[in-house]
Amino acid sequence: MKRLSTLDASWLAVESEDTPMHVGTLQIFSLPDGAPETFLRDMVLRMKEAGDVAAPWGYKLAWSGFLGRLIAPAWKLDKDIDLDYHVRHSALPRPGGERELGILVSRLHSNPLDFARPLWECHVIEGLENNRFALYTKMHHSMIDGISGVRLMQRVLTTDPDRRNMLPPWTVRPERRRGHKADKEASLPAAVSQAMDALKLQADMAPRLWQAGNRLLHSVRHPEDGLTAPFTGPVSILNHRVTGQRRFATQHYRLDRLKTLAHASGGSLNDIVLYLCGTALRRFLEEQNSVPDIPLTAGIPVNIRPADDQGTGTQISFMIASLATNEADPLNRLQQIKASTRRAKEHLSKLPRSALTQYTMLLMSPYILQLMSGLGGRMRPVFNVTISNVPGPERTLYYEGARLEATYPVSLIAHGGALNITCLSYNGSLNFGYTGCRDTLPSMQKLAVYTGEALDELEQLILAPKPRKTRTKKATTATTK
Repeated sequence: MKRLSTLDASWLAVESEDTPMHVGTLQIFSLPDGAPETFLRDMVLRMKEAGDVAAPWGYKLAWSGFLGRLIAPAWKLDKDIDLDYHVRHSALPRPGGERELGILVSRLHSNPLDFARPLWECHVIEGLENNRFALYTKMHHSMIDGISGVRLMQRVLTTDPDRRNMLPPWTVRPERRRGHKADKEASLPAAVSQAMDALKLQADMAPRLWQAGNRLLHSVRHPEDGLTAPFTGPVSILNHRVTGQRRFATQHYRLDRLKTLAHASGGSLNDIVLYLCGTALRRFLEEQNSVPDIPLTAGIPVNIRPADDQGTGTQISFMIASLATNEADPLNRLQQIKASTRRAKEHLSKLPRSALTQYTMLLMSPYILQLMSGLGGRMRPVFNVTISNVPGPERTLYYEGARLEATYPVSLIAHGGALNITCLSYNGSLNFGYTGCRDTLPSMQKLAVYTGEALDELEQLILAPKPRKTRTKKATTATTK
């Protein structure tokens, strides 16, 4: 058996009927030219006949009950995994458009995973218009985070359109970087050893963590300092209790459009993403006459996984930034977002990498305690909305000759946070996935439309040519006596 890290185990602890803690990916493929009618049926059959199931796909919980997940979370290898259960074949009702696909994915993402089995499912979805099909895969967040999920799926795909008889994702083992320590076994000596290592690290990092905590407290008393602290956002319509049913919407834009705006405005790509999301949220709230007087805040996951580490599990830190939703002027809103993210990055950069996991737990513990205690959605939120930007593959990829056209993240939500916006780049585009609570956040799909309109507006404000000023001769008036 293998112990779960504290951060990974926390996703199991907050799992509930209304807040399933799995994340997913929606990939849209074009069928290869000349593909037979049985192409997808044959592909699914090969997937189900795969022999050796690799980690983490072959892991299941050693004790799947609530107490087992809470007190002694550990993985064990499922030696008799039922791929016929985990790999499923579905078809869209005609006409098989984006709307029908979104409805199906929303329903699939609403269903919790079976904790008595390995915590993943893969759905092959046929019948998408224009000779396309989709692949929706979901895994529990305790097994994988966004970065490791993207890297794992990237290793499954190929840049060769002629390659065939490819392995399914669950047979490809993640590569460990050199010198990476193996995960400790779930035994008492290993637990003691891990606890001692953690205590030593805590003692070494305590002064740095204390300073970081003091900076956050100082920013609460002195907001003019520019550092956005936890619990400083308002209670908005995004921050109430959620139910188990989800809505999912997508949008994608050319990456060069966003990078051009970032360069022209002197900001980063993330600044532009936050601006688009903040502007869309402002309009969404305006329509319901519920724009708070203080700005919404975004919780932004930050990858701390080394570039050469292909392992799974959660390795993220967190920062909080203002979305300036109380600012009516678009350009002022962008400037405030840029200033907030710059200050948040400066704050995070003062911590050594070895202390980032402890800092993340320090920052996220109020959020986790809210969820575990039942107070999530009943008190002021730690932050208002989660917004992530995950870098993905830059080249065109294929699976069994089928071209990957787009890939969208499908994320999780929890009490007190009815909306999650996650972006994933691929082959020159940035793909937005909006995951929301069906009941708490009705008409969530409007946000996808408003994001596009915010992009068009910002281009007009920043990139549109300014009208040239022309000199005019002073008019003279003739007088008569």
